[in-house]
Amino acid sequence: MEFEVDDSRARVDRDAVWEFLSTQAYWGKWRKRADFDKQIDLAWRVVGAYRKPDGGLIGFARAFSDGVGMAYLADVFVLPEARGHGIGKALVQGMIEDGPGRDFRWMLHTDDAHGLYRGYGFTDPDSTYLERPRRI
Repeated sequence: MEFEVDDSRARVDRDAVWEFLSTQAYWGKWRKRADFDKQIDLAWRVVGAYRKPDGGLIGFARAFSDGVGMAYLADVFVLPEARGHGIGKALVQGMIEDGPGRDFRWMLHTDDAHGLYRGYGFTDPDSTYLERPRRI
């Protein structure tokens, strides 16, 4: 499958991303569409993967950051029918290694794809990392 990765916020098909996040993603289902739109608007960076030649969105990643030293990777996905073609790697590569936050401290929470993220330097947190879970 031929595809390209692009960090143009204007190119993101918000309806396609929302469709996946609200129906197939195991994370963040508490969000409403307005929450999601605000997250896109305020994101430090977004990266999309687009099928060639038609340009349909097949993968996505979002990050928020202080812009100088830390970033959080969120909402990474590849549509089921597009998996197995290196799109996940290309999204993470485009977001982390090829972007302006290459030397940042990156964080994420995920129940899957640990091998993918370890390939980009993610490890288990050390004793200096604390977290306060979301209140329900």
